[in-house]
Amino acid sequence: MFQFEPGKAPITLTDAAVVRARALMNRNGDDKVLGLRVGVTSKGCSGLSYFVEYATEQKKFEDKVEEKGVTLFIDPTAIMFIIGSEMDYQEDKMFSGFVFNNPNETGRCGCGESFSVGDAPG
Repeated sequence: MFQFEPGKAPITLTDAAVVRARALMNRNGDDKVLGLRVGVTSKGCSGLSYFVEYATEQKKFEDKVEEKGVTLFIDPTAIMFIIGSEMDYQEDKMFSGFVFNNPNETGRCGCGESFSVGDAPG
């Protein structure tokens, strides 16, 4: 079910995601911020939702991904859900934010707020 290649980063970033992540880091201005944390939480009608937040430390068991000058920390409870994903940034008249192209998703709710993987609730 989950796509994993040993030696390959669990998540990659598009150029648009790199540009936006760098802008967020520069705008934050907090020297304590080391990067961005990516994870999933139980939410929405399909069961899971992605989150991205500032990271001021690497927590125990977190994977660290450094790509194109951006540091991501992957929440250990999320790794099995996002292995093989690509993090992108999209912006249009109705939406702006990070989006995830996840080959492990088996379903997504109609509004796009939540997703399911395998036997996840939903």
